[in-house]
Amino acid sequence: MDTSTKKLVMAGVLCAVAVAGSLFSIPVFGSRCAPVQHMVNILCGVLLGPGYAVGAAFCASLLRNLLGLGSILAFPGSMFGALLCGIAYKKTKSLPAALLGEVIGTAILGGLCAYPLALLFLGQNAGHVAFYVYIMPFFVSTAAGACISGIVLYHLQKSMKGLRVSDK
Repeated sequence: MDTSTKKLVMAGVLCAVAVAGSLFSIPVFGSRCAPVQHMVNILCGVLLGPGYAVGAAFCASLLRNLLGLGSILAFPGSMFGALLCGIAYKKTKSLPAALLGEVIGTAILGGLCAYPLALLFLGQNAGHVAFYVYIMPFFVSTAAGACISGIVLYHLQKSMKGLRVSDK
């Protein structure tokens, strides 16, 4: 199996994890925070790269919306973080940079982009509230997901260092 097929399969599995993980959302200030989505964004960004991370985030957001497990705000809340996380890791090869990219992309850029989406799809009142209210819930959600994925990736890196080619 070639590398692109393996990456596509891994992105699909991680997308499924994000959709299933959205069943465990946390309500924060009127938003449904899904830290598993942000964990998946970071795993995809670090292990697969920015393109696959954004693709998996888009697919997970679409599936969550189709299944009634998320809102239209899932798109900016996941895709910006996935993109910045992937780019930060690709440029620096630093896990803290990837985690920070996810948090900044989701909380700030995703939170700000939630405003026009809420205005367009959820009405004037929701749009007015979204500008002030979604940045903090997005931050809470992405920070929780970043902590989880940081622990997972730290232990994955630690276990891979001890693995030799002859051990396979």
